[in-house]
Amino acid sequence: MSATDELIETTIDGPRTRRWVVEARECVEMTTHRIAKLGMDEALPPYRRVRMKPEGSFVLACVSGEGEIMLDGRWQRVKPGMVCLAPPRVLNAFYAKSRERWCFAWVRYDEPSFVTPVVGAASPVMPTAHADEIVRIMTGLRAEWEGEREARLIHHWLELLHATIRRIAQPWWRQEPRVAKLWADVEQDLMRDWTLAELAHRSHCSPEHLRRLCLKELGRSPMQHLTCLRMEQARRFLETENDKLEVVAANVGYANGAIFSRVFKRWVGVAPGEYRGRA
Repeated sequence: MSATDELIETTIDGPRTRRWVVEARECVEMTTHRIAKLGMDEALPPYRRVRMKPEGSFVLACVSGEGEIMLDGRWQRVKPGMVCLAPPRVLNAFYAKSRERWCFAWVRYDEPSFVTPVVGAASPVMPTAHADEIVRIMTGLRAEWEGEREARLIHHWLELLHATIRRIAQPWWRQEPRVAKLWADVEQDLMRDWTLAELAHRSHCSPEHLRRLCLKELGRSPMQHLTCLRMEQARRFLETENDKLEVVAANVGYANGAIFSRVFKRWVGVAPGEYRGRA
């Protein structure tokens, strides 16, 4: 599986997959934090999910086994201990690929375009140190849901879950003032023809150090993160403005509308015109 244009909205479980799912219509306490669904899956092929334009942030915490997930326009392997964070209204796809059961907890939010999402462009895409926290909370929530279902305790577990996800999704560079200023400056001037050398110069470190820092803490290279910021801004333009695509492309740093459209489709999952039609 490699090309995003081969993907269509898909839900496949398969006969050997086991799932525990709770939806907001069953648990009114979930609506407090705009949580639409949550669950714990034990997946085996042909288990597969493709969401072309999900309405909210998605969080996946891997317990055991391995799977593949589409993030930032590319397939990435999910291993035990990893958390995957995906923003709303961007292609989100994942599937089980091996004979070993892929076990993970997950949360999907419902976040209209006027709501600030839990997962944004500045969130780390695949943090590695927090899966156990999410899984412990989800296990406690599941035990209460399958037991007494006391509203006070359900609320308690959901508060812990949401607060933990929000903490994980916070920009990692809060402790790196130089890098924080760099990306704040970049976000204010996405039309600029940024290069890795200039990004490194602005953050007062070498290109290699900036690259290692971004890959370690964010899961993206500096240039990939630049693309992420541009695509997030492009999505906002397409959702709220009626400018021609060439104008949108120029406003986010692409002189060529065709190149912009190609990058947007790879990153978001649909072409800019189709995205605007769905907004």
